[in-house]
Amino acid sequence: MTDDLPPNPALLPAGLRDLLPPDAEAEAACESALMAAIAAHGYRRVKPPLLEFEDTLLAGSGAAMSEQTFRLMDPQTQRMMGLRADMTPQVARIATTRLEGAARPLRLSYAGQCIHVRGAGLAAERQVAQSGLELIGADTPSADAEIILVAADALAAVGLTRVSFDLTLPTLAAILLDHAAITGQQRAQLLHALDRKDAAAVTQHAGPLAGTLTQLLLAAGRADAALAALQGADLPHAARGLADRLAAVISAVRAQQPDLRLTVDPLEFRGFRYHTGVSVTVYAPGRAEELGRGGRYICGTAEPATGLTLFPDALLRAAVAPAPRARLYIPFAEPRTFASLAALRAEGWATVAGLEPDADLAAAARHLDCTHILRAGQPVALET
Repeated sequence: MTDDLPPNPALLPAGLRDLLPPDAEAEAACESALMAAIAAHGYRRVKPPLLEFEDTLLAGSGAAMSEQTFRLMDPQTQRMMGLRADMTPQVARIATTRLEGAARPLRLSYAGQCIHVRGAGLAAERQVAQSGLELIGADTPSADAEIILVAADALAAVGLTRVSFDLTLPTLAAILLDHAAITGQQRAQLLHALDRKDAAAVTQHAGPLAGTLTQLLLAAGRADAALAALQGADLPHAARGLADRLAAVISAVRAQQPDLRLTVDPLEFRGFRYHTGVSVTVYAPGRAEELGRGGRYICGTAEPATGLTLFPDALLRAAVAPAPRARLYIPFAEPRTFASLAALRAEGWATVAGLEPDADLAAAARHLDCTHILRAGQPVALET
């Protein structure tokens, strides 16, 4: 009988990974640039804890993340805790408790790591970085437009200027089905067909709604065409209000940034777990994965709110990789002062100091991934 081999210490659970140089530095720089751009629009940062008691973490909008939440027992209180899967419900809790008396509209931002029970969609990762903004206490088209405009500015700060904001109305399909009294198996089949964008199946299961749903399903794409389809559709009062709100949001965005690419998918609802109004997904040209997602929701029990979460991991895959900071080797024997090295770092160098005399300076520099050596106070490129 052969003993089992010891586990490989580099082996991690599925969906989790170590982030190594230079990727970890790139992610940190991306998050910093995003948060600085968001802060410039008046959003103030909060930092929720990684763990919370389950009954508060999964209250309100957080209930939608229940299936993605890891649980564990708090050894101090013997109460169940949850490891956050999304930061938006945490920010909503802060807004309705610690910042209940703060002036509205309340603009908050956040950045941190979230853990999912399982990878979602095309992404297998179970640890997901989030950077986002929440606008709480305002229920106007200008508020919905603001999160799009601020997100566009933040994305531009990390080099992503050719992005697309896909707007949708996640509750529209349910409103239409409720108005037509479509329930039971027919409703389930119809929602499945809408989710799959299967126009033939929609026609088969929609009954009197077939014409309207097919028209809206096929209208997905350019904002103007989709708005025209919504305007011409026979919609009940609640649905008409949503369509008018969407048109007002698009008008508010275009008034400030007319060249921003906007598309509309009126009947899309996948992944919008707790959203109640105009919502948005951010994409980059030629890439299927989402760069961000958000929209209108209820904060606490009744306060209107809207927000948008960006995903730095996805942003880094879509953006042009930044050039790594050039590394300058400082030989042990090279005359130096703290001020002289600080001046080099201010010029953009990463200074890597030798800790003992080297017989071969070039070999020592290459060994530490340096491209230059400091000689007589000046950076000199290594010969290739």
